[in-house]
Amino acid sequence: MTTEVSEVVLQSVITCPACGHKTEETMPTDACQWLYECKRCGKLLRPEPGDCCVFCSYGSVKCPPIQQGNSCCT
Repeated sequence: MTTEVSEVVLQSVITCPACGHKTEETMPTDACQWLYECKRCGKLLRPEPGDCCVFCSYGSVKCPPIQQGNSCCT
């Protein structure tokens, strides 16, 4: 029996909760990104409680490990 694996998306649009600025970023595949500085207002974003990284909290696409059904950076 074979299991179909969908392609992992590496581009995600981060939306700053402070000013609403959106920036497309490439997600790392080998590490979590716990901090992200908004390019417009300079706010330092950190993951929301229960999320593993800023992409899971503020991105249009969850991080690669989560997309694959794995835990992220644990």
